[in-house]
Amino acid sequence: MNDQTTLADAVARAFRDHGITAALTALIGGTMALIAAITRKAFTNEALLDRLDRELITERDRADKQRSEDRKADSDRLDRIETDIRSMRDMLFDAFQRGRSD
Repeated sequence: MNDQTTLADAVARAFRDHGITAALTALIGGTMALIAAITRKAFTNEALLDRLDRELITERDRADKQRSEDRKADSDRLDRIETDIRSMRDMLFDAFQRGRSD
């Protein structure tokens, strides 16, 4: 059967050309082919969904890892900034103290 021929058309043609036995054979064969196509499509879709789920989990893990690395880098940068601020404050305090004592 091609795309243009439906199961009913094939059964009707088989009945006209070859009788009831051929029509029943065409009906059973066509039904089995239809069930096989539906089953194959269902399993293909299920496999596709499973693959997409795995890819989503992998991408989510990658994004979480990147976010964690970014947070650590930001934390380190803030620590350096706080250290620089404390150093500058101490230096200014020492300069101020020396300036007052002179």
